[in-house]
Amino acid sequence: MPHIDVTELVRTQLARDEVRCARYPGLFEHKVERMRPSPLAFLRGSAPLFYSILRSEPDLARGPSGKGWITGDLHLENFGAYRPASFAEEVEKKHAARENVVFDLNDFDEAVIGPWYLDVLRLATSFLLAGRELSASGADVIELAEALIESHAEHACAERSLPKTPRPIEELLAAVAGRSRARLLGARTKVVHGKRKFVRGPRYRDIPTAIEQQVRASFAKYTEHLPPHEELSREQTEILDVAFRVAGTGSLGSFRVGVLTKGKGGQDGAWIFDVKEQGNPCAEALLGRQTLRGAARVVAAIECSLARPPRSLGTTKLAGRSMLVRRLTPQEDKLMLSKLRSADLLPLARYLGALTGTAHRRGATSPPKKPWNKVERGQVIEHAITFAGLHEAAYLAMCRFVAAKPTASRRR
Repeated sequence: MPHIDVTELVRTQLARDEVRCARYPGLFEHKVERMRPSPLAFLRGSAPLFYSILRSEPDLARGPSGKGWITGDLHLENFGAYRPASFAEEVEKKHAARENVVFDLNDFDEAVIGPWYLDVLRLATSFLLAGRELSASGADVIELAEALIESHAEHACAERSLPKTPRPIEELLAAVAGRSRARLLGARTKVVHGKRKFVRGPRYRDIPTAIEQQVRASFAKYTEHLPPHEELSREQTEILDVAFRVAGTGSLGSFRVGVLTKGKGGQDGAWIFDVKEQGNPCAEALLGRQTLRGAARVVAAIECSLARPPRSLGTTKLAGRSMLVRRLTPQEDKLMLSKLRSADLLPLARYLGALTGTAHRRGATSPPKKPWNKVERGQVIEHAITFAGLHEAAYLAMCRFVAAKPTASRRR
């Protein structure tokens, strides 16, 4: 294993997080708590650490050929169900809900044009670290990582059908297809004096009036630039409430707000939009500055990589920040890793590998002439094992560091 001071890496990661979260009281402590449960949870929140290791260890940064759009932060929990239909299709196909829910890669905030190897390495590492969540042995997770790498290689270089949808994904899609907007609104909003508002608490927080005015102006610009088939009426985009939004792990500290609009009218007709700051992807530390910047980079990556992207995506500017805007739908959900059966794990690994390979093929700029061979795939798994060991050590170092220096919530 490379000689790397994981304690220093963790200190750097936490210092960076503390600075990013400084604008919002308690947010840094919240992020630390999100990363504490397991090495996989730590991986999710520490993408900069991943690229710091690659930058300091060039041998680990070298892998099989293939280049194009990558998510830049791929791991086991960056796949999920979502509704890709446009607003117009939502009306036209309201009786075909199941057709309008897909399961695919769902987080492109860190997307860059770079080596496919980086996505596959990070995804394989996440499988190796997921033993606690999956109740799987070391031998089991190595087999899963090898299966996903092989499946990725098969689908990245040639157009081919995806494997049979694994049982847990089929059940997830069936479960979310029938979810109503009222359910989404009920979980996040309440009616106050006849008007819907976000429920203030862990998920949404008050926003200063001056910033709210900026959000309203920024949101208006987003709606003005939607493509013709996505155009919304002034009544539908009438803003009912605005609040800071707290969500995710790695993205905590980014400027993020929720916008509640009138939508289709009536108490259960409101729409919720997520407006999220898009800065510089952490992979730039290894790959250099990207040509596309901010939210435009994220939209380009999604549209190039996914056959059915969320078509309500848009961009805007807010106080000089580049913002990605999307509408939240009740269909968004992820697999519960702790509830997966052992018999489901291998089909799931192959399926996620196939989804990744398909996305890479769609967004390729320099595809390899041949699929990765056995030796090349073996190199990826060897590097993933090294990364899993480093992240296990870094996770334990974080736990020790945090225990020695309690969070603000614990001091109270």
